[in-house]
Amino acid sequence: MVEIEIDGKKVEVTEGSMVMHAAEKAGTYIPHFCYHKKLSIAANCRMCLVDVEKAPKPMPACATPVTQGMIVRTQTDKAIKAQKSVMEFLLINHPLDCPICDQGGECQLQDLAVGYGGSGSRYQEEKRVVFHKDVGPLISMEEMTRCIHCTRCVRFGQEIAGVMELGMANRGEHSEIETFVGASVDSELSGNMIDICPVGALTSKPFRYSARTWELSRRKSVSPHDSTGANLVVQVKNNKVMRVVPFEDEAVNECWIADRDRFSYEALNGEERLTKPMLKQDGQWLEVDWQTALEYVANGLNQIRGEHGAGGVGALVSPHSTLEELYLTGTLVRGLGSQNIDHRLRHTAFAAPEGVRWLGRSIASLSQLEGALVVGSNLRKDHPLFAQRIRQSARHGAAVAAITSEAMLASADAWAMPLVASMVGEAGEWLRMLADVATAVAAVKGVAAPVSGQATEEARAVAQALSTGEHKAILLGNAAAHHPQASALLALCQWIGEQSGATVGYLTEAANTVGAQVVNALPGEGGQNAGQMLAGGVKALLLLHCEPGLDTPVKPQGCDMVVTLSPFKANLDISDVLLPVAPFTETSGTFVNAEGRVQSFHAVVRPLGETRPAWKVLRVLGDLLGIVQPAYDNSQEILAEALGSDTVAEIASDRLSNRTSAAMSVVQEAVLVRPVGIYQLDGIVRRAPSLQATTDGRQGAAA
Repeated sequence: MVEIEIDGKKVEVTEGSMVMHAAEKAGTYIPHFCYHKKLSIAANCRMCLVDVEKAPKPMPACATPVTQGMIVRTQTDKAIKAQKSVMEFLLINHPLDCPICDQGGECQLQDLAVGYGGSGSRYQEEKRVVFHKDVGPLISMEEMTRCIHCTRCVRFGQEIAGVMELGMANRGEHSEIETFVGASVDSELSGNMIDICPVGALTSKPFRYSARTWELSRRKSVSPHDSTGANLVVQVKNNKVMRVVPFEDEAVNECWIADRDRFSYEALNGEERLTKPMLKQDGQWLEVDWQTALEYVANGLNQIRGEHGAGGVGALVSPHSTLEELYLTGTLVRGLGSQNIDHRLRHTAFAAPEGVRWLGRSIASLSQLEGALVVGSNLRKDHPLFAQRIRQSARHGAAVAAITSEAMLASADAWAMPLVASMVGEAGEWLRMLADVATAVAAVKGVAAPVSGQATEEARAVAQALSTGEHKAILLGNAAAHHPQASALLALCQWIGEQSGATVGYLTEAANTVGAQVVNALPGEGGQNAGQMLAGGVKALLLLHCEPGLDTPVKPQGCDMVVTLSPFKANLDISDVLLPVAPFTETSGTFVNAEGRVQSFHAVVRPLGETRPAWKVLRVLGDLLGIVQPAYDNSQEILAEALGSDTVAEIASDRLSNRTSAAMSVVQEAVLVRPVGIYQLDGIVRRAPSLQATTDGRQGAAA
């Protein structure tokens, strides 16, 4: 540790730190533009000049290493004069169009110009003009004249997103931030460039000119998409969601969110929103009141139960639903005497899990891995924020290996991180590949291999990735979870993990995959799984936030009644009843992320039209069906009953388990695992126009 003095305060920091880091620890603010705590040091803007004792001139705090006994002053005339000079220089070519700038009110340059800018400029020459650029449907580069060349966006692409999509061309006053040869910005994390831009050069294209920052109310929420459980700030105006930005949480999403977390809000205000209950009569959809719709559903379920028994009723529930919704759906179905409920919509094997499948370690620890093997995942598209953390590990020397398919690893940079080894083949070959890795690990450890395999060169390279360091992980992706031989894949991974000292876990597909397991949204004894229900095993089917054919491989067969609970006009061709239930912004609820973290949230806007929270709809429907249940007044009461003592912060560790007693076997057969596009994951992202207009959106829709 090194001790220095900043404005009279003593502070200790690690050797190699910069003055800026010491100032942050001491609680001293130093003005800056190009510095960002998550990015490398560039020292472009020089706004952070400070007075260092014995230094002949002001020094940039972001690029000046600390030394023992260093004395730094940030408020001397020398420092203030230097900072004001830099501000004057930055404003030479700035258009000074704050009244019409979309960044007005939350612009770092605007804020600092108040304290460090002059009342006028000494420069009379014409200001430079930089022509706008079209880089896709998400980021607006219409006013690049405002750019101050801090290069935060460039460094973000290189270091965090892993793809250098923006760069600086030319020199001096001719310098411009631009894409390569007119390309678009296609990173799944690109929206974070908007947040880190300190001026109004990069702005949100969907949000552009729709509201001023001081008009917006800010409300905390949780992402309903992938299993990261990213913390969000939802910004609202006139009871309408206008923008979504990250809420910083180092343990979960740091200060980043994926583009589907940021831009999917467009669907919440879209034309496909369902605002009134609807019944299908003679092939025509009619709007009805809630009482009529719920009585129709209750009578239909009772009739089918009477004709076909309780086993004729089932429910397919999306793992993007809240924990409260999943719990009450299970209560409803089981209250009718049925055990037919399942959240495993895209699975092709339905072995009863021996525990709650989860990540196997904390999300934050993915940034400190020394070795990793990812099996059956399109990592960068399936889990953008997990990929970002593993990318940081790789940048610091971690050995990352992959067993995946050609479609998921189409090129060497498909994951935007270096891979020390990759075994690429069709899904039916993954068991053989894992057997080869197990054989290579067994040879190193001097033990017998659990199954017959060949220690090929690729297998030895994968084994080597798991042979060094203490922090190692084997991570099974969405395709591995959906795989017909999922249990055998897990069993082999468990053996390899035990021999190599690596944790084994599932990346888990959706926002509440772990929560769905915790509240047992799974078939009970004698109950039918999702595949059986879709194949015609039930006569009445409840669909909660589920769209068969998009969320499942096929549409249901042989049903006499299908009831859809959705915020959207979904399943029009197969449903008999549509019940408008609230999306995550219009209801309170809870998601349990991949690491077992319990995160509750409140509604940020009132329900649209006659939309109602799904937990209220399910509670009332249960009453109409005569199911004995408490008269829940709020979602917290449901949560307390569903989780008990686990409601505090995390699911108890004894409930989380990736252990399996399945046999380790190698069966070579043709296996079809259909990859899901990043913007096809759930009903909300599928209806977000800007996301669907991206390269990933167009490719996913065409698949």
